[in-house]
Amino acid sequence: MRRSVSEIVAQMTLKEKASMCSGKDFWRLESVRRLGVPQVMVADGPHGLRKQAGEADHLGINDSIPAVCFPTACASAASFDRNLLRQLGEALGQECQAEGVAVLLGPAVNIKRSPLCGRNFEYFSEDPYLTGELAASHVAGVQSWNVGACLKHFAANNQEYHRQVASSQVDERTLREIYLPGFEIPVRKAQPWAVMTSYNPVNGVYAGENKHLLGDILRRDWGFKGFVVSDWGAVNHRVNSLKAGMDLEMPGCRVTDKEIERAVLTGRLSMKTLDEAVRRIVAAVLRFSEHRSPAVFDRQAHHDLAAAMAEQCGVLMKNQGGALPLAPEDRVALIGGFAKAPRCQGGGSSHINATEVDDALSWAQKLGFKTEYAEGFSAVSDGRDEAALDEAVRLAGASDTAVVFAGLPDSWESEGYDRRHMRLPACQLELIDRVCAVQKRVIVVLHCGSPVELPFADKVGAILCMYLAGEGVGQAETRLLWGRANPSGKLPETWPMRLQDNPSYLYWPGDGRTAVYGEGRFVGYRYYDKKELGVRFAFGHGLSYTSFAYGPLRVSRARTKDVEGLTASIEITNTGRVKGSEAVQLYVVPEKPGDRPLQELRGFEKVTLAPGEKRTVRFKLPGRAFAVYSETLGGWYVPQGGYRLLAGASSRDVRSEAKVWVQGTRRLPFKVTMNTTLGQLMEQEKLRPLLQKYLDQYGSGQAKTNQSAVAAEAMNEDMQNATMYESPVRALRSFGGVGSARLQAAVWYLNRKLKKS
Repeated sequence: MRRSVSEIVAQMTLKEKASMCSGKDFWRLESVRRLGVPQVMVADGPHGLRKQAGEADHLGINDSIPAVCFPTACASAASFDRNLLRQLGEALGQECQAEGVAVLLGPAVNIKRSPLCGRNFEYFSEDPYLTGELAASHVAGVQSWNVGACLKHFAANNQEYHRQVASSQVDERTLREIYLPGFEIPVRKAQPWAVMTSYNPVNGVYAGENKHLLGDILRRDWGFKGFVVSDWGAVNHRVNSLKAGMDLEMPGCRVTDKEIERAVLTGRLSMKTLDEAVRRIVAAVLRFSEHRSPAVFDRQAHHDLAAAMAEQCGVLMKNQGGALPLAPEDRVALIGGFAKAPRCQGGGSSHINATEVDDALSWAQKLGFKTEYAEGFSAVSDGRDEAALDEAVRLAGASDTAVVFAGLPDSWESEGYDRRHMRLPACQLELIDRVCAVQKRVIVVLHCGSPVELPFADKVGAILCMYLAGEGVGQAETRLLWGRANPSGKLPETWPMRLQDNPSYLYWPGDGRTAVYGEGRFVGYRYYDKKELGVRFAFGHGLSYTSFAYGPLRVSRARTKDVEGLTASIEITNTGRVKGSEAVQLYVVPEKPGDRPLQELRGFEKVTLAPGEKRTVRFKLPGRAFAVYSETLGGWYVPQGGYRLLAGASSRDVRSEAKVWVQGTRRLPFKVTMNTTLGQLMEQEKLRPLLQKYLDQYGSGQAKTNQSAVAAEAMNEDMQNATMYESPVRALRSFGGVGSARLQAAVWYLNRKLKKS
């Protein structure tokens, strides 16, 4: 009969318990074989399995086993497709079972705060809702194979610059509304086996020692049941991190094992706290070992799956005059090193040892298209080769169409450091300009993990962004270019005109000691909308070779007290000539936004339609879709009022809208003081009738008769009203002739009235 986890832990010695709280080595967890706790392995790989053979290292200097490289998060997020992320997770889970990996370290769900973050290719989006929903599907897919997923990096880890020491200084509301939902949603929906802490301090306290993050939020508020693991080498103080709720240190460290033992023996660490950590780790180990599957995966089938997924991730940014798809009979010049050696992933701990990478040149030839190739520029550097440039320009001018495969070299975009600018290599920009001078039909295909500046955007006919789409990228982009597949990707982040437009520009990356999140909640489109700032391509943007009509947006109740259960629906019709998929997006807009973003993504659904086909898309809107976080209340609440629901093809392409009135779930506490303004009093429904009579008198009676003719001329009606409503209660002593005692009594009475209501 199998013993319970608690029974097993109770029979462990102190030394065994301490040793379970750090790895055996770089990738393996410790075992206690006498009690039936086997040794298991963890491995990197949000978009593939990076299981290292031989001498191990964290950043991928040494080779890992051959594995399938699926689209990276920056690409898979562009699918706006939960089902695709579920498929990705299932494929990874199967490979983990086949290779004996118990926990896969991913997905990474940090928010894209700046386009320059070197690790953005591993992250989904600038939007927390999109991030969380896709991550939840990814986690569920991995864990369907009884393999653990590990969300990372918790929390506020949005740059590589001094990532181990720079403190992320961010207010609680911004944390809750922007940087934590990417973790919260998959924790609540899919219960990942593990969460990995980030290197950095958050508000001065290392993430691995931050009881507010690990205890209050992750475990108490969200109900997380799994174990918390450090990023590799991220532990600052081992005993303090155990007390805060970080269970497992990686890689193995026998020095800190001794520290744990001494802390228990001296009473600085309770045995109860240690036992809880060990139980969580052992539970995951046994869950994997007791559900081992003789999984054998078909490598070719997974390669084909990676290519099919890449097709769903390609974003057609621009297609002027139907420049795409290419005609089969066209003579097409394929230009740029990425056509022959595509960049399909980023560098660092997620780098997959992909043994088969499709390229567009080979696939265009395989499919029988009329193509010629000129390198023009290298895919691995910014080196300028005059002869190669001239040859590429000559070929472009002699062809019907020129397709330039551009992007960022591997060395420009990696874990460990950030980019310094948003520009493409100078040699690529020069070549594109010269090609445009000799060829009217120019297409640009982009390979990059984050936005780049596009000074040529108005010169070329079409732009297809593939991001870093995995080992099937060449096959996918070829099929998309020639219309064998229809683009359906949408941008999971805003592409600004230039770096200086980014909301974090004034603050990012900080001085190496602190990283101040001065832009607060206004990240990505939330900032560009509020600022009314033009962008190159909007969040959610992506074109198709067909067209879609949006019907009226309908809501289940135009007025509601019970926000939970509110639904919105809209009919989508394919009005074009080819089959296509549309990612329909739903945004919630408060009629009086105040300090809130103008709109926020609160729903998305991808629908595939044949020509002429119609389908109704439905969105369920829980209370959180309308809620904001209040530091005063210490929780979420829904402000009462009117909201608009916008359905569209992007954040700036609204096709249909509806209105709903919501009765708030909670109200912010309001207390009248001598410094409360008259306007603030008027906003309180219970107090408004009591004040209106006096304000009418104050605005048209005594106050006016006391004005001199000169003063009346100087103070127009708008100024008078503003002055009146923005004046504090105490101002009535000077301008209303009300005594202090009477005002104090009025303040007491108004507070009593509010308390009764």
